[in-house]
Amino acid sequence: MVYFILSRIARAVITVALVVTFAFVVLRLSGDPALMIMGPEAPPEVLAAFRSAWGLDLPIWQQYFSYFGAIAQGELGRSMRDGRPAIELVLERIPSTLALTLPALAMKVGIGLPAGIYAALHRGGPIDRLVMTLAVAGFTVPSFVLGLVLVLVFSVMLGWLPSGGQDSWRHAILPVLTLGIGGAAILARFTRSAMLEVLGQPYMRTALAKGVPWHVAIRSHALPNAAIPTVTIIGFMVGTLIAGAVVVESVFSWPGVGRLLVVAVANRDLAVVQCILLLVAATMVASNLLVDFLYGYLDPRLRTGARAGAH
Repeated sequence: MVYFILSRIARAVITVALVVTFAFVVLRLSGDPALMIMGPEAPPEVLAAFRSAWGLDLPIWQQYFSYFGAIAQGELGRSMRDGRPAIELVLERIPSTLALTLPALAMKVGIGLPAGIYAALHRGGPIDRLVMTLAVAGFTVPSFVLGLVLVLVFSVMLGWLPSGGQDSWRHAILPVLTLGIGGAAILARFTRSAMLEVLGQPYMRTALAKGVPWHVAIRSHALPNAAIPTVTIIGFMVGTLIAGAVVVESVFSWPGVGRLLVVAVANRDLAVVQCILLLVAATMVASNLLVDFLYGYLDPRLRTGARAGAH
């Protein structure tokens, strides 16, 4: 069990380091922040002074090691636009993002799981066909298209809800629906597939042949085993709580982390972009780590396999 935990933690640390390294290199190669912030009309001496002040005149390998050294000391840099700490700017936006993504996650799980289970248990019936039709439509329509359709219907045509902003809880309804519908469709489809696979296993037929009631077999055998692949999808959804609303926040003018990322990338505000990507990578890795631990709990064979591999 110790080997299982340590191997997953080591993999998580390496993954975060690789993501941060990739982001660092791509941002440095994508354009000159001095020109973006100061403007191409700025005198050469002003641009040179800006690059010197932010360390942009150093070789990229030296910037890289300085950046990681700062991270090790808990310093994530400052915004080139206003000089504020990047982490402060990001933390200000997290509550707004979570105000969308947490209700959307609840909607995904609350609709997707029951719909997928019910469709699997009534395979081939009218409810199954309806659920699968809605699921296919839900996850094939891009989120920005769905958001615009919802705005057109509920804001423009019916006038029931505002089309953007963050002035009241009513402003969150359309973006939450946009995020939740697609996720619920994906989860319903995966849950149905996982349940159907489990229902076709020999141990289910054996349990029923021994006289185990149908509802007991479903509760004791089907649901726990179908939960293993389903946990992966839910873990991914948890991991995207911070970055999963980039497009939706832009469509609905919602002042969250996703919209801050779009603005920071456009302005080449390196510290802010790197801080957001580091936070996103850490969130994704943490959720995957939690999924790995849940795998070990739901399927003890993974723990014994890891232990056998250590020997």
